[in-house]
Amino acid sequence: MNRQIQKKRTGVDKVRTWAKKFIQICGLLLSYAWKNLARLGRRVWGLLRGAAALPGKARRALLERRDSRFPESDYGLVQWLLFLRGMMPRLGSLLGEGLLRRRKRSARGSGVIRSRLEEMRIHPAIFLVGSMAVAAAAVALSLYTIGTAVSYDGTELCVVAGDKEVDRAVIWVESITRQTLNTPGYKVDGELIETRRKLVNRKGVASRETLQVALAKEIGLIDYGCTLYVDGEAVAATRHSGALEELLSQLKKGYITENTVECSFVETVDIKQGYVACSDIRNLGYIAELVNDTKQGEINYTVVAGDTYYGIADKYGLTLSQLLDMNPGYDVNMLHVGDVLTVSRAVPYLTVVDVERQSVVMDVPYEVTYQDDPNMYQGDSKVLSPGEYGKEDVTSNVTYVNGEERGRQVVARAMLVQPVAEVQARGTKERPYWLPTGVFRWPCNGVLTSRYGYRPIPIAGASPFHKGIDIGNSYGTPICASDGGTVEYSGWQGGYGYLVIINHGNGYKTYYGHNSSLLVRAGDHVYPGQQIARMGSTGMSTGNHCHFGIMLNGTFVNPLNYLR
Repeated sequence: MNRQIQKKRTGVDKVRTWAKKFIQICGLLLSYAWKNLARLGRRVWGLLRGAAALPGKARRALLERRDSRFPESDYGLVQWLLFLRGMMPRLGSLLGEGLLRRRKRSARGSGVIRSRLEEMRIHPAIFLVGSMAVAAAAVALSLYTIGTAVSYDGTELCVVAGDKEVDRAVIWVESITRQTLNTPGYKVDGELIETRRKLVNRKGVASRETLQVALAKEIGLIDYGCTLYVDGEAVAATRHSGALEELLSQLKKGYITENTVECSFVETVDIKQGYVACSDIRNLGYIAELVNDTKQGEINYTVVAGDTYYGIADKYGLTLSQLLDMNPGYDVNMLHVGDVLTVSRAVPYLTVVDVERQSVVMDVPYEVTYQDDPNMYQGDSKVLSPGEYGKEDVTSNVTYVNGEERGRQVVARAMLVQPVAEVQARGTKERPYWLPTGVFRWPCNGVLTSRYGYRPIPIAGASPFHKGIDIGNSYGTPICASDGGTVEYSGWQGGYGYLVIINHGNGYKTYYGHNSSLLVRAGDHVYPGQQIARMGSTGMSTGNHCHFGIMLNGTFVNPLNYLR
């Protein structure tokens, strides 16, 4: 029994001895470290005094560097532990340098320490356990930290360094929401935000920017996206970065050809990134349909020579009534060059201008030179040597607006074949007054009572096919020559009554029938507009009128196609 008690006492004494030795070693190490820490403190104090003399910019940089040493946590204890861990390599280096200097200065002093350490006879297990504890603490401090887990309305968002980061994130979300939605009094509901401390891996600590984005997205009023602006007006927004650029590129590709040298939009198109209201965010299909559609607007067209209402309406896909409805006050029977007509009440959101480089071989008109001929009447001409068109390679920049050509600009010309001038003989002989002009005028004033062609109700005894036109007026109305020529017949001729026939000498003859009296005889030369008879109702007639007919090379033709 006594032996057992004695063994226990012996074991306790050994533990106490080892503990005393460990305490002595720690005391020696702390004593040595304290001396070196004093030196380190003096050096740090010198650095601080020197830093105080630096300009304000350098001082701010030093403070920012000091603040950035502990981005993982706002807690003082953790920051001190991190500071001590960061100082360990420096302290170890100073301790080694001090021991080396002391060993050189006093071999006796180092020998005393060595002898004391040898006398203590510390068990190796103690150093092993201490080293493992220090290593474990260092690993824990380097891998883990204490963070703040943030939740909104029960949904965990992320883990940040501390409560200050949460407050700053909330202030930022409130500010950006007010700006985006134009709601000056907006506040984040603080009761829905929950925070709790949590031991997390350092890599799992999120930045304030990450919390801001997550909180704004969870609230659901605003979101980060890309907005399309057309002439300063916001059209639509999307969350997909780069999608709007691709959409505009595809819109241009519909007009680009292998000859395109430039393709752009008439409107000012801009894409901006930033926070937008969630209600303004649309899917890409909707945006594609929108930019290819039209909006309220007006397109005008300026009338040029040769235009008609029907042609303008057909060009813009309208009916005549639709065109007239958009242009009240215009007369359908009257159109003037320079008139501005509205042809559309809608305009496209985006107008694509495509400039193409085109080369075309074009005819070059030839010149006409004249040679006077005294044997020909004035106004008459005859081709002596026909001209020939030249050939020219013309390169132009052709501008298309939404696929419709709007203009051409010639950038280069290359003559391939020179044109050959035409030579014409030009008459100088004085022209007789009775020679035909080739233009037929109305023979008299009056109302058109019967047209050329088959009559629905033919006159008894007359042909059902009417070979001219009837112009009705009062008895004795003057009848004039439609063009210059020679009177071929003047007298009574059956159903025509008193008739005058004028041969114009160019294949044309004109007939004037049912006259009451005749003022010319066969063989007379008459000039255009000369009175040749008076209106009546002789022959097969139902009233006072002039039957007027035109014969070309022996065949009657419709006079309405020739009268001017």
